[in-house]
Amino acid sequence: MGARPGDRPEPVQEFYSIGDVCELTELKPHVLRYWESQFKFLSPAKNRSGNRVYQRREIEMIQLVKHLLYSDKYTIDGARQKLDEFRKSGELKSAARVGMDLQTVQSIEAELRDILTILEGEVR
Repeated sequence: MGARPGDRPEPVQEFYSIGDVCELTELKPHVLRYWESQFKFLSPAKNRSGNRVYQRREIEMIQLVKHLLYSDKYTIDGARQKLDEFRKSGELKSAARVGMDLQTVQSIEAELRDILTILEGEVR
């Protein structure tokens, strides 16, 4: 069926709570708060209530940091240096997008493994 007049696409969310970011990145709030103290570019704005609000570009950077620390096994200092190299070479934005894409693929793979486990259990 085609779109009907008056139907509107879902708006793209512009700001995310720390809970949203934790769910998207599979990180705990204390990890995000710690990374804020270690990486100066991670400084989400706060709303009127004083709660952190993240934008998509910050989530992309969080995913890149996560990839550098957890997958590439950099230390915090090493990750800072790598991010500085990306920034100096003009590759930071594309590297952050790649980090986001890798996280999406890993998340999909995990969900597919869960589905296979369920299906295999039903077959037996």
